[in-house]
Amino acid sequence: MTHLPDPDSQPEFYQSVATKRFVAWLFDIALISLLCIVPVFLTFGAGLFFLPLIYGVISFVYRVVTIANGSATPGMRFMGIELRDAFGARMDMGKAVAHTAGYFVSMAFFVVQIVSVVMMLTSARCQGLTDAFLGTVMINQRA
Repeated sequence: MTHLPDPDSQPEFYQSVATKRFVAWLFDIALISLLCIVPVFLTFGAGLFFLPLIYGVISFVYRVVTIANGSATPGMRFMGIELRDAFGARMDMGKAVAHTAGYFVSMAFFVVQIVSVVMMLTSARCQGLTDAFLGTVMINQRA
Protein backbone atom coordinates (compact mmCIF):
# COMPACT_ATOMS: atom_id res chain seq x y z
CA MET A 1 0.00 0.00 0.00
CA THR A 2 1.35 3.40 -0.94
CA HIS A 3 0.60 6.80 0.57
CA LEU A 4 1.01 8.54 -2.78
CA PRO A 5 -1.84 9.77 -4.99
CA ASP A 6 -3.18 7.03 -7.23
CA PRO A 7 -2.55 7.87 -10.90
CA ASP A 8 -5.82 6.19 -11.94
CA SER A 9 -8.19 7.85 -9.48
CA GLN A 10 -6.23 11.12 -9.09
CA PRO A 11 -4.55 11.73 -12.48
CA GLU A 12 -4.40 15.50 -11.89
CA PHE A 13 -1.41 14.95 -9.58
CA TYR A 14 0.63 13.56 -12.50
CA GLN A 15 -0.79 15.50 -15.46
CA SER A 16 2.05 16.93 -17.65
CA VAL A 17 4.63 16.19 -14.93
CA ALA A 18 7.22 14.80 -17.38
CA THR A 19 7.08 17.96 -19.50
CA LYS A 20 7.16 20.18 -16.43
CA ARG A 21 10.19 18.30 -15.12
CA PHE A 22 12.04 18.99 -18.37
CA VAL A 23 11.26 22.72 -18.32
CA ALA A 24 12.16 22.89 -14.61
CA TRP A 25 15.46 21.16 -15.39
CA LEU A 26 16.25 23.74 -18.10
CA PHE A 27 15.37 26.57 -15.68
CA ASP A 28 17.64 25.10 -12.98
CA ILE A 29 20.50 24.52 -15.43
CA ALA A 30 20.31 28.20 -16.45
CA LEU A 31 20.26 29.38 -12.83
CA ILE A 32 23.14 27.11 -11.80
CA SER A 33 25.15 28.33 -14.80
CA LEU A 34 24.57 31.92 -13.70
CA LEU A 35 25.69 31.04 -10.18
CA CYS A 36 28.92 29.62 -11.63
CA ILE A 37 29.84 33.01 -13.03
CA VAL A 38 30.40 34.37 -9.50
CA PRO A 39 33.41 32.17 -8.59
CA VAL A 40 34.89 32.69 -12.05
CA PHE A 41 34.81 36.46 -11.55
CA LEU A 42 36.01 36.23 -7.94
CA THR A 43 39.07 34.29 -9.10
CA PHE A 44 39.73 36.73 -11.97
CA GLY A 45 39.06 34.01 -14.51
CA ALA A 46 41.19 31.29 -12.93
CA GLY A 47 37.97 29.47 -12.02
CA LEU A 48 37.53 28.64 -15.71
CA PHE A 49 40.23 25.99 -15.28
CA PHE A 50 38.06 24.34 -12.64
CA LEU A 51 34.67 25.05 -14.18
CA PRO A 52 33.45 21.42 -14.27
CA LEU A 53 34.28 21.03 -10.58
CA ILE A 54 32.75 24.41 -9.70
CA TYR A 55 29.61 23.55 -11.69
CA GLY A 56 29.32 20.13 -10.04
CA VAL A 57 29.68 21.48 -6.51
CA ILE A 58 27.29 24.39 -7.05
CA SER A 59 24.77 22.11 -8.77
CA PHE A 60 24.88 19.51 -5.99
CA VAL A 61 24.56 22.07 -3.19
CA TYR A 62 21.83 24.00 -5.07
CA ARG A 63 19.74 20.88 -5.57
CA VAL A 64 20.18 19.48 -2.06
CA VAL A 65 19.49 22.77 -0.26
CA THR A 66 16.47 23.73 -2.35
CA ILE A 67 14.91 20.26 -2.30
CA ALA A 68 15.46 19.92 1.46
CA ASN A 69 13.88 23.36 2.04
CA GLY A 70 10.58 23.03 0.24
CA SER A 71 10.76 19.75 -1.67
CA ALA A 72 11.47 21.53 -4.96
CA THR A 73 14.20 23.42 -6.77
CA PRO A 74 13.36 26.94 -8.00
CA GLY A 75 12.71 25.45 -11.45
CA MET A 76 10.29 22.94 -9.98
CA ARG A 77 8.52 25.69 -8.02
CA PHE A 78 8.31 27.78 -11.19
CA MET A 79 6.60 24.86 -12.95
CA GLY A 80 4.31 24.07 -10.00
CA ILE A 81 5.70 20.63 -9.19
CA GLU A 82 7.34 19.15 -6.11
CA LEU A 83 8.97 15.95 -4.91
CA ARG A 84 7.31 13.71 -2.34
CA ASP A 85 8.69 10.63 -0.62
CA ALA A 86 7.00 7.22 -0.56
CA PHE A 87 4.80 8.33 2.34
CA GLY A 88 3.64 11.50 0.59
CA ALA A 89 5.80 13.71 2.82
CA ARG A 90 8.08 16.51 1.72
CA MET A 91 11.74 15.71 1.28
CA ASP A 92 14.16 16.16 4.19
CA MET A 93 17.93 16.68 3.99
CA GLY A 94 18.81 12.98 3.81
CA LYS A 95 16.30 12.27 1.07
CA ALA A 96 17.39 15.38 -0.80
CA VAL A 97 21.02 14.18 -0.71
CA ALA A 98 19.97 10.69 -1.88
CA HIS A 99 17.81 12.06 -4.69
CA THR A 100 20.52 14.47 -5.84
CA ALA A 101 23.16 11.71 -5.72
CA GLY A 102 20.88 9.53 -7.85
CA TYR A 103 20.44 12.41 -10.30
CA PHE A 104 24.24 12.82 -10.56
CA VAL A 105 24.73 9.08 -11.17
CA SER A 106 22.08 9.07 -13.88
CA MET A 107 23.63 12.14 -15.51
CA ALA A 108 27.07 10.53 -15.43
CA PHE A 109 25.96 7.50 -17.46
CA PHE A 110 24.14 8.17 -20.72
CA VAL A 111 22.37 4.81 -20.82
CA VAL A 112 21.10 5.25 -17.25
CA GLN A 113 19.80 8.72 -18.14
CA ILE A 114 17.99 7.38 -21.21
CA VAL A 115 16.38 4.62 -19.12
CA SER A 116 15.33 7.24 -16.56
CA VAL A 117 13.77 9.51 -19.19
CA VAL A 118 11.91 6.60 -20.79
CA MET A 119 10.59 5.64 -17.35
CA MET A 120 9.39 9.23 -16.74
CA LEU A 121 7.55 9.22 -20.06
CA THR A 122 5.96 5.78 -19.67
CA SER A 123 5.33 5.08 -15.97
CA ALA A 124 1.97 5.88 -14.40
CA ARG A 125 3.56 8.17 -11.81
CA CYS A 126 6.13 9.68 -14.21
CA GLN A 127 8.95 8.35 -12.05
CA GLY A 128 12.53 8.31 -13.25
CA LEU A 129 15.03 5.63 -12.25
CA THR A 130 16.12 7.50 -9.09
CA ASP A 131 12.48 8.08 -8.15
CA ALA A 132 11.62 4.41 -8.61
CA PHE A 133 14.64 3.36 -6.54
CA LEU A 134 13.88 5.80 -3.69
CA GLY A 135 10.10 5.59 -3.92
CA THR A 136 9.79 9.31 -4.61
CA VAL A 137 7.41 11.01 -7.04
CA MET A 138 7.06 14.39 -8.67
CA ILE A 139 3.51 15.75 -8.38
CA ASN A 140 1.65 18.90 -9.31
CA GLN A 141 1.50 21.24 -6.31
CA ARG A 142 -2.04 22.51 -6.85
CA ALA A 143 -3.63 19.15 -7.59
